[in-house]
Amino acid sequence: MDHPSRHNTLSPTLIEDLRTAFSDLHQEKKVRAVILTGGGEHFSSGIDLSVLSAISAMAVDESQGELFKLWQHYAELLEQILRFPKPVIAAVDGAAIGAGLGIALAADLLVLSQRGTLSAEATRRGLVSGATGALISFRFGAATAARMLLTGQVIDAEEAYRLGMCPKPVPSAQIWVAASELASACAKAPREAVQATKRLLNECVGELLLSQIAAGTAYSAAACSTESAKEGVAAFLEKRAPEWR
Repeated sequence: MDHPSRHNTLSPTLIEDLRTAFSDLHQEKKVRAVILTGGGEHFSSGIDLSVLSAISAMAVDESQGELFKLWQHYAELLEQILRFPKPVIAAVDGAAIGAGLGIALAADLLVLSQRGTLSAEATRRGLVSGATGALISFRFGAATAARMLLTGQVIDAEEAYRLGMCPKPVPSAQIWVAASELASACAKAPREAVQATKRLLNECVGELLLSQIAAGTAYSAAACSTESAKEGVAAFLEKRAPEWR
């Protein structure tokens, strides 16, 4: 994801570009694993709030459809990564926030640099981290999900390591090396065994995950149309504290 000036925010265009990239890599037999990372100082700061603001300015009937379409396309990207037949490794250097964190957690393996952070701050914007919440719970448990989603707490790399979320964090200059080592380890096993094991993890162990992501997507879309969401997004874009009613 190479939009560093916008902290790799997930615009509709970037979501579609990622879906196209994974579709292309799906067909490449010589590719045994995929590393996903962000250009610049952040992995991804989440959904593009300027897009949400523009949609919320539309007529109500039109905006509701556009909001659902945006979140649905995001959920389809998550499912594509989860069902991707090869291991996906998220190399998080900098912040992975909200929907950006969701993409990192849709990956099979997570690597953090020493400046890496994980957070789901949607409630502070009057929003709901629906799909991301489902993935936090799936990967790390309901208690961690509740703490992150309800408080908006930022988990730094050392805390993530202590909680078992990732291997020991590495310097930023070494994150690609660390991710590549995991990719190489995955590639030592026969392709069929790796594919079957990934399917077991994401479709059997996580049997209800896709249903939870779908439900979370609906919650996220619905929350975007509330007055709280409009104020939270406007306050963020205007760089001021929100004024909750």
